[in-house]
Amino acid sequence: VQLLESGGGLVQPGGSLRLSCVASGFILSHSDMNWVRQGPGKGFEWVAYIARSGSTDYAASVKGRFTVSRDNTANTLYLEMHALKTEDTARYYCATPRIRGSKSSDRSDYAFWGQGTQVTVSS
Repeated sequence: VQLLESGGGLVQPGGSLRLSCVASGFILSHSDMNWVRQGPGKGFEWVAYIARSGSTDYAASVKGRFTVSRDNTANTLYLEMHALKTEDTARYYCATPRIRGSKSSDRSDYAFWGQGTQVTVSS
């Protein structure tokens, strides 16, 4: 199993980015998936969730600004981020939860992680 995130970068407050997570070794649509992040000097924070069914859920801090989706043909997970704030600065990871439906901020609750992609929101 491999997860490879990309799409991060430096963006001004109010800007947008789209993160991608290409999965290999398993079928993405057969697994619940999460986006989590770790900001500078902060712990891991759950951000977004997409179930095998396609239903989604978001942390209160990003609800209405972030959208999680997947392309089953490309076996790729996405995170569309709009109206970015300085507090969104973090390394973003896609991850597979150990327990179906889990939306945890505890790293040990995830079975597989990518290397992450850095998002920096700054003027």
